Amino acid sequence: MSAPLLEAVGLNKRFGAVVAAQDLNISVPAGQRLSLIGSNGAGKTTFVNMVTGYLRPDSGQIRLLGKDVTGQPPRVLARQGICRSFQIPQLFLELTVLENLLVAVTASNPHGLSPWRSSQRADAVAHAHELLARFSLEATAHKPVSELAGGVRKLLDIAMALARHPLLLLLDEPTSAVSVDEKFVTMERLMQALSHEQATVFFVEHDMEIVSRFSERVIAFYSGRIIADGTATDVLANEDVQRHVTGGAV
Repeated sequence: MSAPLLEAVGLNKRFGAVVAAQDLNISVPAGQRLSLIGSNGAGKTTFVNMVTGYLRPDSGQIRLLGKDVTGQPPRVLARQGICRSFQIPQLFLELTVLENLLVAVTASNPHGLSPWRSSQRADAVAHAHELLARFSLEATAHKPVSELAGGVRKLLDIAMALARHPLLLLLDEPTSAVSVDEKFVTMERLMQALSHEQATVFFVEHDMEIVSRFSERVIAFYSGRIIADGTATDVLANEDVQRHVTGGAV
């Protein structure tokens, strides 16, 4: 039997008296679409930060395809296939959409940065245009990012994370700062774009409509612990989840 894509084994993390992660054990097969839910301070972002190398766990182990990658820095993990987007998109506001994608594509070159060789530049431009098309961003290609709406910025941030063709993609609240009218359109475009990838995808999400519509599996956090793990239907019906996460709303 092949190893799961990602395994978190006995992860613990404290910040003084605050327990941000308590004995977290998660096994994720390749190709899964999974949401992490929980109230603010429940431990979701701490978990994501440990998996992506922004925090080192106090104890426990993180494995990628069976290999221990615990505590490796973000840049090293990105090269191994773990990438993320952020709640607040990390973009170059003065550059155009296409220029942002060219930065991401060039930075993903495993052989170093030499984009001005004609063949490498042609490949980078082609890859950037392929991402524009996949995320339906062609009409904004030459607009500065500072002029873009929130939903478009989110999609661009995720497109940049996909420039490396990651094995594991972690998306921190992909619909935050996106208007109610835009959120389902944004997610539909995102899911269509991800259908071209083999990446396993974690969504950290507060919107239960998004969670129930787009997740194969949901993990609920509370006070640094996992209180439910299963299908969206089962997890959102869980009494502890309703008490501590959704307030009874499904």
